[in-house]
Amino acid sequence: MYRTFASLLVAFMAALPAWSQEFPTKLVRIISPYPSGLAPDVAIRVLADALSKSWNQPVIVEARPGANGFIAFEAAKKSPPDGYTILMSGQPHLAVAPKLFKKIPYDPEQDFVPISMLYRAHLFIAVATAAPYRSIKDLVAAARANPGKLNYSSPYIGSPPHMSAALLAYLTGIQMVHVPYKEAAQVYNAVGTGDVHLALGTIGSLMPVINSGRVRLLAAGSRTRLPSHPEVPTVEESGGPAGYEADFWNAVTAPRGTPPAVIQRLNGGVAGALRQADVQKRFRDLGFEPVSSTPEALAGLIRSELKVYGDLISRTGIAAE
Repeated sequence: MYRTFASLLVAFMAALPAWSQEFPTKLVRIISPYPSGLAPDVAIRVLADALSKSWNQPVIVEARPGANGFIAFEAAKKSPPDGYTILMSGQPHLAVAPKLFKKIPYDPEQDFVPISMLYRAHLFIAVATAAPYRSIKDLVAAARANPGKLNYSSPYIGSPPHMSAALLAYLTGIQMVHVPYKEAAQVYNAVGTGDVHLALGTIGSLMPVINSGRVRLLAAGSRTRLPSHPEVPTVEESGGPAGYEADFWNAVTAPRGTPPAVIQRLNGGVAGALRQADVQKRFRDLGFEPVSSTPEALAGLIRSELKVYGDLISRTGIAAE
């Protein structure tokens, strides 16, 4: 009897790697917290298409926007932990929301397992073409001369543009008013019309209003000039605080309990897709720099940025409405 049990155990263990290599054998669903049509939504659909071709299985994106991403996260959290439902997870959801809101319907570290990073994106500071500011130094001087008079727009409270603008105000000691909008297009149109004084955004988000001639780039939120826009100075070069950086990232995670072998299979699929030249080009056209990671590296990043944004929120007094 012992030999029979041992033989069955060996056979079972031997079958595990084969099973993980066979994954996926059916449709894979990627839940996204972003509305259809936004740059992150476009990016995840590019990834889904590449994965579908690689795995020879359908991979679909299910947009579940709203409630600061809570709708998407709740849906993913309740999904079977088998790898067939994964979640597009952004810095705002994994590192900011847990520190910004008193209560959220998920724990970023306990309810989800990291799979891989997808991309990083630097933000640009944009003003109206007719605005008098020619540098960040000018902008800061105007804010100091008129405390609380300058304002800036963002898609929602806790968004990367919001947190990055709040960081700029904190580091320079100025007061600016945050004006959140419900639709992303309104964020940047408001700059062009003069309803707000500035906004931060990716080049993909800003390009329509830049092409219209209504908005121009004042500075890049990077430590060095970006190869895609070498003519745009960094915030530091433009008279802003030393070392200032405004960027964000997006990643993919799975419900807690997803088998490690499946996580590795998903990780390999994402990494392979992000190495494809056409995927890289489409990401960069959106203003995103494709970058994969190990699950362990992503877990470390989430832990680190939970502390960073926790400190920023505490020091600035940012609060969810």
